[in-house]
Amino acid sequence: MNRRLIAAVGTAAVLVSVAACSSSSTSSTGSSSPSSYAGKTLTVWFMSGSNTPKWTAQVQADFEKAYPGAKLNIQVQQWNGIGQKVTTALSENTPPDVLEMGNTQTAGYAATGGLMDLTSVKSELGGDKWAPNLNNSAVFNGKQYAAPWYFTNRVVIYNKKLWTAAGLTSAPQTLTDFYADLTKLNATKGVSQALYMPGEEWYTYFGMLLGQGGKIAVQQNGKWVGNLESPEAKAAMAVYAKLQGFSKAPKDKDEATPQQSTVFSKGDVGAEIGLSWEAPAPTAIPADQIGYFPLPSDTAGKPMPVFLGGSNLAIAQNSQNKDLAVGFLKIALDDKNEGEFASEAGIVPNNPALNSLANTPFAQAALPAAGQGDTTPNLPQWAAVENTPNPIKQFMTDVLEGKDYATAAKTADDEITKRLNAQQ
Repeated sequence: MNRRLIAAVGTAAVLVSVAACSSSSTSSTGSSSPSSYAGKTLTVWFMSGSNTPKWTAQVQADFEKAYPGAKLNIQVQQWNGIGQKVTTALSENTPPDVLEMGNTQTAGYAATGGLMDLTSVKSELGGDKWAPNLNNSAVFNGKQYAAPWYFTNRVVIYNKKLWTAAGLTSAPQTLTDFYADLTKLNATKGVSQALYMPGEEWYTYFGMLLGQGGKIAVQQNGKWVGNLESPEAKAAMAVYAKLQGFSKAPKDKDEATPQQSTVFSKGDVGAEIGLSWEAPAPTAIPADQIGYFPLPSDTAGKPMPVFLGGSNLAIAQNSQNKDLAVGFLKIALDDKNEGEFASEAGIVPNNPALNSLANTPFAQAALPAAGQGDTTPNLPQWAAVENTPNPIKQFMTDVLEGKDYATAAKTADDEITKRLNAQQ
């Protein structure tokens, strides 16, 4: 896996109305025999790094067997600039038929009328097995506009050699244990910093806020407002600040500036909190020298809740091949192929019954917290909150640099509220 997941949860879609260009009718599925699709081409957009090799080959083979003579045209897109590209594509008469999109982007595209309503075929796609907390981002105004595909969350990635040198032989069970371990690491020869944790890694803070029983935004008097002034948000920031105190990472940068994986790969950093792609390449640090565990909470054996990042698969409302597109989703998301994807990519599958197949060391550390994970409010306007300058990031930097918490939180909440209630 690579940087796709940070992009998936952090790219703000530039949305324009495509409803006027959308087809008013939806093809019924299953109205034609498989052979009647001969000569047709189904175009699928995947994001860079998502469609793993073995899974892709397996899905393509299954598709061609199910629909003799039909072709599958897979096109890989880059995350940079994808919001505008998808928006434009959905407004055209011949868009890609199936599109992968980040889970924080889906509501925005659904609100424009650019996505096919999949409610009537949800059960056919396996939707009765989808974990509710993973499916939330694929639903808008009570209707199913996409299918959840994959998810992941951050865990502690640590350097076993340095932990052994510090006399640490097991993963911490509580936050207090973790603080003690980091203290020992900072006192160990050869350790430049116990934990690399930049000041603006708001996805990790989001999980800590969930752990305190809070939310990043709430509804008040019929509108959405920022919630960083809440006691829960303040308590979560205290946890973040304490952990960040073990780090020499900049307080005014996120995990991509510089890439924390590059810093950790140098071999003198005790741990980082990241996604699977942020683990060092075996050429930098051997795989058997890297360990993983979920960020602990105050309660022994109970991991900290997490932000769930990932992607959904949707069908364009203007697709000329809706029946074939639904057939493709049925194949791509069936238990065999979803299980293969979980095994190959080490991600959280949409069906909890397949969790055991996500058996990479990273996945085994990520899964315990996935069940209590969540994502941002499922609103078309949420993408605007993540636009630069992101008020959540600025709030975190301000607090870490010593600004009065109440002042910093109010400034951020006012901006979040403004963006969430702007006219679309």
